[in-house]
Parts: sequence; C-alpha cells; structure tokens
Amino acid sequence: MESPTLKIISDSFIKPKTISQEAKKPIYFSSWDLPLFSVNYIQKGLLFRSPENQDFSIATFLQDLKDSLSVTLTHFHPLAARIATIKQQNPPSLTAFLDLENSPGARFIHSTVDLKVSDVLQPTDVPLIVQSFFDHHQAIAHDGHKLSLLSVQVTELIDGIFIGVSVNHMVADGTSYWHFFNSWSEVFQSKARNGYFAPVSRPPILERWVPSGSDPIATLPFINDDNLIDRHIRPFLRERIFHFSSDSLSNLKSKANSERNTTKISTLQALSAIVWRCVTRSRRLPENQETGCRLAINNRGRISPSMPETYFGNMILTVTAIATAGELAGHGVGCAAWRLHEAVAGHDDKAIMGFADWWLKNPFVFKMSEHDDPHIVHMGSSPRFDMYGNEFGLGKAVAVRSGFANKFDGKMTLYPGRDGGGSMDLEVCLLPENMAAFECDQELLSLVNGEEAI
Repeated sequence: MESPTLKIISDSFIKPKTISQEAKKPIYFSSWDLPLFSVNYIQKGLLFRSPENQDFSIATFLQDLKDSLSVTLTHFHPLAARIATIKQQNPPSLTAFLDLENSPGARFIHSTVDLKVSDVLQPTDVPLIVQSFFDHHQAIAHDGHKLSLLSVQVTELIDGIFIGVSVNHMVADGTSYWHFFNSWSEVFQSKARNGYFAPVSRPPILERWVPSGSDPIATLPFINDDNLIDRHIRPFLRERIFHFSSDSLSNLKSKANSERNTTKISTLQALSAIVWRCVTRSRRLPENQETGCRLAINNRGRISPSMPETYFGNMILTVTAIATAGELAGHGVGCAAWRLHEAVAGHDDKAIMGFADWWLKNPFVFKMSEHDDPHIVHMGSSPRFDMYGNEFGLGKAVAVRSGFANKFDGKMTLYPGRDGGGSMDLEVCLLPENMAAFECDQELLSLVNGEEAI
C-alpha cells in the first residue's frame, strides 16, 4: 500500500497588520543568537480533531488564522523579516541583522493529506509523513537569508487539522517560540469574545540583550559563508512518544531524593536520570566509557539582573552531567539525578556571564555534526511550555508533534502531558538498534506503566 502524499493547496505570505517606523529599523543579533547559524528551524505542531460544528468552514478558519497572524506579527515583527549580513574585509568580519524592509513576510501554507488522526497517533513510531506537515524541511538558520523566518503550515486530515509552525532558531528559542504561539492563539480566540482581533496581552521585548560593557552589535570573524554552514546528514532514526503520569513521576522524584537523602532533586532531573541510564544501557557502552546527559536551560531568570520571560530571542545554554557507563549502572537513579542537579545548580549568573565573555573573545558557530555524539543524551524543550492552551477555536489539541529538525541519536524532547497535572510526554529519537533495546528496558517500562521505578 502506497503512503499518502501531502498536497499543497495554497501558498501565501503574511505581513504585520501595521508596521511602525521603529519596526523598520534593523535588529542586530546578540551573542546568544549568532552561534545558531547552522541549527535547524524549530518545528513544533498541534494536532486537532475536526470540529463537530456543522457550520465550520475551512475557508473561514484559514482566513481567520491569516488575519490573526497578521495582528500578532504587528508585535512579533522580527518573524516577518529576513536575515541580512554585512561583510567587512578589514578585519574580516560578518554582522548579521533582521531586515523587515526587504521581506515578503511570514509564509502561510494550506495542505491536505488522506490520513486520519488515528493514523498519526496509533503507530508505535511517529510516522515519517509527520515531517511533511512542516515547511522548511532540513533548512538551517542561515537559509533565513532567502527563506521566511516563520512558516505556518495548516494540513487538513480526513478528520483533523494539524497546525505546524517552523521558526528560524536564530530569531527565537523555545521560550520565545511558545510565547509567539500562545499570543497567536490568544489573538485568534479574542475575536469570538470581542468581535475583533485584540492585541496581544504579553508583548515581547524585542531589543536584543548584550553583556554589560560590550558592543551592542556582535560580529563573527568570518568573511566566507562556508564558515557558517554545516548541513549535517544524519542516519535514519526511530522516533517514539512515551507518556509518564503525574503519579509515576512523583514516585520517581521521591525515590531519587530518598536515595540521596535530599529534597533538592526535581522531577525533570529524576526523569532525565532514568532516560540517561536507559539509553546508556541500550547503547551497550563499555563500563569505562564516559557518557553525558545534556540539559537545555533558560538563562532569563538566572542572570543578574534577570530578564523577563517575554524577552524575544535566544537566551539558552546547556549544562552537562558526566559519568561513566559503569557508574550509572553501579548506582541508583538518585546518583545520576544528583549529578544533573549539581550541573543545573552551578549554572548561575557567574557561569552564564563567563560563557558570554568567552564567546565574545572566541566566537564560533554550533555545528550539528558535533552535537551528534554517540555517548550523549540531550534533553530539549520543556514540559513547562504552554502547548495545549493553544486552541484556535478547535478545542484542546490531541497531541503535540515535531518535524525533522535538530534530531540525532539520543535527542529527547519534553512536552507537557495532555492530561496535565504534572504528567509529561517524552519524544525519543534513537538509532533503530538502540531503540529496540530502550523500549524494552525494564526500568523505563516500570515508569511508563505508572509503577515506582526500581
């Protein structure tokens, strides 16, 4: 049986409803943004069931999506821009900025596919066709010179609607991505209450953050774009979603803290420790092999003075806990969780400012090929992001799914559980041989089944 093919129905561009003179000025990238030139777009989407309302019109729905997006882009106008660069020969350097003047806007695509919601949710692995629900497949941030920085793809299923949003990672991190998504949903739903699309309630802070005493315009010591581009070709990965109930996670947190005679280990640290242990076993690493568990951390509340969560841009770093495979196997989950706790606790203003200062002296661009480490587990995204609050008049989404972007063997993506209450979903990406062992790991299965991990 042939796999269904996604069909593009329409393709257009959306500009901000109003553009102020201030918005027309270039926005220069910060030292947090520039290292991400070779990172894929952020791709996350929500799957909804089709409305049972007989009066529902897909044409009206799409127009309301476009109109509310235009209103939202008035506040989030960097997403309607393009990336531009200025190259200096002496000394060789490159300055990148957001150019709203020379951009057609954000992209909006309407597509259809002959699939049911159950065809997306029921298979053990996330079907590959889900990747086609997102625009800018395999694109990296540097492509934002020519591609839209924001692309919305609305895909009609037989009995559902998928809204996939791709955002250039140099423009936004996960916090900013979901701030935009939440604001767009808020604007869309305001029409039902007010009869018109109201402005966003939490406007973003668009002025880029720079370290105290630093030049507000950060540069890279490159003149050739080849220094900025790394298109990593990854092997085939299996992707699965695992659900963890709030009770199961509560038991796990208690167990990890009890083993260390502490109360400081968080639920996320305890879950990350279990995943780290299980993946390491699945990889069958020798006992003396050093392994790491890497956590993405939001710096906004960790710097002094702190930045509001509405700061729009990138404000993230990663911390890594290290242990040998033998150490992970020879101790309980509390040991691995404590190492993660210590790594997070040490990520304070001094550490963050130290990295910022070091990068300004030694600027570089992250390369996905270097992130693809067979001894690392990477925990990305956050169950704290408000994903299921985005309804667009369709009711609560039935699932969150992601695209091709930024995945490698050992990449884990955290989502809030649909049932709330502290439950979590975990998207797991592993090589097929590693997934086969991981999905049968008894420590993992005891947690997924809601029993206390032992």
